[in-house]
Amino acid sequence: MRKKNLIAGVDEVGRGCLAGPVFSAAVILNNNINTNVIKDSKKINFKKRILIADYIKKNSIFSVGIASVKEIDKINILNASLLSMKRAIDKLKIKPTLVYIDGIFIPKDINFKCKTFIKGDENIPCISAASIIAKVSRDIFMIKLANKYTKYNWHKNYGYGTKDHLLGLKKYGVTKHHRKKFKPVHNILLVNKHKT
Repeated sequence: MRKKNLIAGVDEVGRGCLAGPVFSAAVILNNNINTNVIKDSKKINFKKRILIADYIKKNSIFSVGIASVKEIDKINILNASLLSMKRAIDKLKIKPTLVYIDGIFIPKDINFKCKTFIKGDENIPCISAASIIAKVSRDIFMIKLANKYTKYNWHKNYGYGTKDHLLGLKKYGVTKHHRKKFKPVHNILLVNKHKT
């Protein structure tokens, strides 16, 4: 990998979830990687995403940053997402000369030149690669969590507010992994509070 012009792509996943942390990844792709296989993580099925993530990891410098549910509830999801991005960037073993970020916001206190891209995960390979690494990392985290919390189907919905997840919430209540400030979770907490 050439030292000049090292561009890191950064993206986050899990902003819209009702449970679990938000994950971000920062990825500097090797020059010889086949970017044709790298697409927006939302457009790739689970099994293929894992294979592509492994391919990216073998042909890049990458890191993952996380912001916890407590941090999400404390500083809000946007700031927590930006914090997870900053953590991913800071953890890179080789420092980039430029950082490409999906969206319109740049994390605070970043000591690198940054550029933002709307729909960067669809159009810019290093950001697409970051979206894949972040998505796979978070999905695996939620699948492991689902082994302990079997009633919410996190192994299928990964913490998003799907019908089965909302049914689980209503029937079994709120766990420590749920985001208390998110409306569906907050409303259930209010209902349960009025019952007592």
